[in-house]
Amino acid sequence: MDTQNLKTFLTLAGVKNFTRTAELMYIAQSTVTNRIAELEKEVGKPLFIRNKKNISLTREGLLFQDYARRILDLEERSILELNSPAFSRTALRIGTTNTIYECFLAPALIRLLKEDTGYAVNLTISHSVSLLKDLQDGLLDLVFTYQPLQKSGFRCRLFKTEELLLVTSPSNPRCRDAVRKEDLPSLNYLFCNFALQEVGQFIRELFPPFYQFPFEIDNSTKLTDYLLAGIGYSFLPTGLVQPLIEAGSLCVVRLLDFGAPRINCYECFPEGKEPVLLL
Repeated sequence: MDTQNLKTFLTLAGVKNFTRTAELMYIAQSTVTNRIAELEKEVGKPLFIRNKKNISLTREGLLFQDYARRILDLEERSILELNSPAFSRTALRIGTTNTIYECFLAPALIRLLKEDTGYAVNLTISHSVSLLKDLQDGLLDLVFTYQPLQKSGFRCRLFKTEELLLVTSPSNPRCRDAVRKEDLPSLNYLFCNFALQEVGQFIRELFPPFYQFPFEIDNSTKLTDYLLAGIGYSFLPTGLVQPLIEAGSLCVVRLLDFGAPRINCYECFPEGKEPVLLL
């Protein structure tokens, strides 16, 4: 499959205009038309709906868009690796969520690089779903995620188990030692959409339906800045907040009439290709 055709397809899918696509790619508009026609012939399905005013992706085009991106990504990564000065080293492509990286992997990677074990490490930080998809597509060798992978040809084992703690700052004017479930909606709760198995659902169910949080973020490591400023409460993993608790910057709030689930972290890799142990 011609990668120039794929690049043209993705550009056209983005700008939805043949003339603009030609300008962006520095090619003739007829070349854009021919490349799309070749690609549709190869795929065997129409990828665009065309009319006089605009164009849009067909259902097949929407599905193909993700595959096109991955094919180009594979090409780019293979070229980079083959031309890398570290090609003589053993490539180790690691994917991790940001929280797991901040809490556990950063010190291990520093140690690995200091020991010069002969690995050429390529690190990707993303969300669990994307990381597991890249692992199955062969773009990553090892993934640290909050979602287990149960698929033939891959191994998934427990990496860490953490507690989920309700924390706030001692400087918070509304700081409490303990709370009941009914107290939460009045505590200026800062919500992090963890996407950690049942954890995100657990937190949402603590609040009334359609409750509007005063602040939401999708990166738990960035949430501590607001807590340290004395703003609100939040549930966060032990590994992330323990140093701040020990320093007295944050304090743990006891749960009086309910409990919080534990968080499981997993390491996943292809069967028979167990990578170097980091921890």
